[in-house]
Amino acid sequence: MSTFAIHPENPQPRLIRQVCDRLQEGAVIAVPTDACYALACLPGDKTGADRIRRIREVDETHHLTLLCRDLSELGVYAKVDNSAFRLMKNRTPGPYTFILPATREVPRRLQHPRRRTIGLRVPDSPIVSALLAELGTPLMSATLQLPGDDTPLTEVWEIEERLGHAVDAIIDGGAGTLEATTVLDLTGEGVEVVRHGLGDAAFLDE
Repeated sequence: MSTFAIHPENPQPRLIRQVCDRLQEGAVIAVPTDACYALACLPGDKTGADRIRRIREVDETHHLTLLCRDLSELGVYAKVDNSAFRLMKNRTPGPYTFILPATREVPRRLQHPRRRTIGLRVPDSPIVSALLAELGTPLMSATLQLPGDDTPLTEVWEIEERLGHAVDAIIDGGAGTLEATTVLDLTGEGVEVVRHGLGDAAFLDE
């Protein structure tokens, strides 16, 4: 297991490339986002996705989330109508995860098995943005919250102590938040708040 100390505002390109090389080799990493830390791997890495689910102790009905660079990428992986697009445009980049119908570009094993939906988000994070730009592809992710814990892991030393045996690399970008993203389900006629998190959902009542 390797720890990469990457500057949260000005990520070092050399270190970003090293992390991306590890991901291309099939690594599962812990990465800081604009909310809490997340577990991540490449979306085509079935073994990596299975490892993330084992760490989290969740089954295939738990949405994994695609981290995307911008809204144009969201349209490749999700079916987005005009109202959903407007809402997302006003809230991205930021600490929101959107549940949307998946397109055929998303492997079936990454979709919710019954609903055929996928979680998508555009983080406001220079580190994540640099990784996605270098990779040229989204990352598959899940909140780094371990079974039985009330909050996500936020300190790098604790991630190393508790997950050093289970992940291949950790990006030390400083302490994360104790809150995950706000999850908004956009598959129905209205917007359903699935999880209240760091993103403010009060705009839905306006």
